[in-house]
Formats: sequence, structure tokens, C-alpha cells
Amino acid sequence: MTRILGIDPGFGRLGYGIVEGEGRNEKAVTFGCVETDKKLPHEQRLRQIFVAVNGLIDTWAPTHLAIEELFFNQNVNTALGVGEARGVVLLAAAERGLTTSEHQPLSVKLTITGDGRADKRQIQKMIQLLLALDQPPTPDDAADALAIALTAARHLWQTSRL
Repeated sequence: MTRILGIDPGFGRLGYGIVEGEGRNEKAVTFGCVETDKKLPHEQRLRQIFVAVNGLIDTWAPTHLAIEELFFNQNVNTALGVGEARGVVLLAAAERGLTTSEHQPLSVKLTITGDGRADKRQIQKMIQLLLALDQPPTPDDAADALAIALTAARHLWQTSRL
């Protein structure tokens, strides 16, 4: 069975979500956020991300890692921090031999809502419906990570049917 660790990369807060299943029968296994300590030096915060992602891999044994591609916005410092966090996550996955996929925000929104301009609330609501959760997942970083994992699951399922 496919188990996908989805990552919404961030330096201060990194969302994660694990989805299991194939086709249209996926379920959420777990989700949440890793928050780094703002008082620590930069390299120690990256280490916190690395350790946390390795812990998720050890605990939940995913078969695949899906991560959002870097979307460059106006703030260069934010983009650099997110890029570094992405690098740490990809390194953790590579060290564990996980297959990885990268997904553009537009692709995730289209897959989950059918609308490439969907907002955070729409993503949360659709994830709640698609994964049969009691309530919308929070915070939005965790909902985004579940959306990334679900997008990867749907793409893997589609390509396996070809």
C-alpha cells in the first residue's frame, strides 16, 4: 500500500501530512507542523527540521515523499529560508531511499479543488471532505501538506493505470 509523506516546506513552520491508500480511497494517517525555535541559530533550526523529518520517516515508514515546489514571492529572505528547508527535507528523503515528487502549488490546487486560484479555506474544506475528516485540518500548513500528499497519491494512481 502506498503511504505518502507530504511536506509544505517552511523555515519557521513546516507542515506535514501522511496519506495512505490508492485511487479515490485515501485516508489521512497523521498531520501537523514542525516549528523551529526562533531563538536558535539558523543552522540549528535547519537541524531541527532534518531531525523532525527523519523522525516522521522512522515513525510512519512512508513509501514516498511529496513536497511543494518553491513558489517565489516578493520576500527574498522568506524564499531562501523555504529553499533551505526544502533542501534539508529532500536530503532526509534521499538518505532514506524514498522516492520523491515535487508539485507546483497550482497543480495541487487544481487536483484538490478543481480551481488553481483556490484559497487556504477552500483547500482545508476539500481536504476535510476528500479524506473524511471530522473537521478541516489546521493549521493551514498541515492542510497544505495533506493536499500535497493527496495530489501525489492521485498522480501515482493515475500513472500506474496507464
